[in-house]
Amino acid sequence: MDKILDAILADELNALGSIPVPDSYRGVTLHADEVMMFEGLSGREKDPRASLHLDEVPTPQPGPGEVLVAVMASGINHNTVWSSIFEPLPTFSFLSRYGKTSPQAARHDLPYHVLGSDLAGVVLRTGEGVVPWRPGDEVVAHCLSVELHHPDGHSDTMLDPEQRIWGFETNFGGLAELALVKANQLMPKPDHLTWEEAAASGLVNSTAYRQLVTTNGANLKQGDVVLIWGASGGLGSYATQLALNGGAVPVCVVSSPDKVEACRRMGAELVIDRAAEGYRFWKDEHTQDPREWKRFGSRIRELTGGRDPDIVFEHPGRETFGASVFVARRGGVIVSCASTTGYAHTYDNRYLWMSLKRIVGTHFANYREAWEANRLIEMGRIHPTLSEVRPLEETGQAVYDVHHNRHQGKVGVLCLAPREGLGVRNTELRARHEASINRFRTGPRSVV
Repeated sequence: MDKILDAILADELNALGSIPVPDSYRGVTLHADEVMMFEGLSGREKDPRASLHLDEVPTPQPGPGEVLVAVMASGINHNTVWSSIFEPLPTFSFLSRYGKTSPQAARHDLPYHVLGSDLAGVVLRTGEGVVPWRPGDEVVAHCLSVELHHPDGHSDTMLDPEQRIWGFETNFGGLAELALVKANQLMPKPDHLTWEEAAASGLVNSTAYRQLVTTNGANLKQGDVVLIWGASGGLGSYATQLALNGGAVPVCVVSSPDKVEACRRMGAELVIDRAAEGYRFWKDEHTQDPREWKRFGSRIRELTGGRDPDIVFEHPGRETFGASVFVARRGGVIVSCASTTGYAHTYDNRYLWMSLKRIVGTHFANYREAWEANRLIEMGRIHPTLSEVRPLEETGQAVYDVHHNRHQGKVGVLCLAPREGLGVRNTELRARHEASINRFRTGPRSVV
């Protein structure tokens, strides 16, 4: 592994194809024999630092259509939080089900699960039939894994019955020194970003792009008012940028003064600190409070000059969904990609059917959508929202922080990269956007 890293750091990328790949590598894992370790605890009480391990695991060989990547950096997503606390169910059931589909997939069904659905790194080896990528290519990965043996996936690969999220529903993920991906997961690394910055955007930016911009989601247009929950978080920070970039008007909902300021640094003018304004959408565990929906809707209208949201960008789920349906304008759309506060959504359907509103479900993005979202990063139109970076050894703490919402934007993880600030190729483009790239950091980060 040292020789691989030395070649990358020395910019001798053409040599990577001839350097032997190690038989094993370090990866952040879950263990199948520990899935009951949190039995009897609530989700908030479950501690990822106890369930996540940094293990030496055997290196998989790339099969047809697959690529082995040296991972310089990765990132933390909510699916790693869910995996680490074994909710809504242990991921080993995903691996078992996938393993039954083919001999190649059977390699994923192991008593350990290497997690992670983001990476930035360098191609080491390619399997049979891989044409566009070769050893030495600098890449980022999106997390859609598809088989495409069924016709349903050929108009939109997200509809493939065998669609899975890499590093969550498959093994050999990106929180590791090496990762195994399909060739059609790879995209060019934006050359003005560091490794850790480039790794921050893959999952969340692509998810927000499909959810907000495309016809598979909300089909954003100029002038739309977009209510964005968690607007300074991983998903919301990209949704806010995409709304602004597309000529829309984001109404950002956050939960602290620091997060208000983060939204303002992105250029958002309309921000609601829901904690400071004391919104409580639930009277108790079983009963919502429509008066709070109305108070919230009035606050949105106050900010927008009397307009209700054309689009509600939903991902918290249970806690906010009733309010989201209520505040959307007549004929508006509530577009949902997750349920981080609970999967059982309750809302008053009168406000949906009588006001001709729509609920649209979206999930990650297809390859074309992910590619277009990455292109906006490459162009400097959308910027990574990296707030902090931890070494691979501290992944458990990073996941714990995201689990308890102690973060802004994205939390990055250095895998093979020995320090922050490496990997920049286009210094001119970077110089034009340095302030925007660093706006989520706790202090300015300059790259020499």
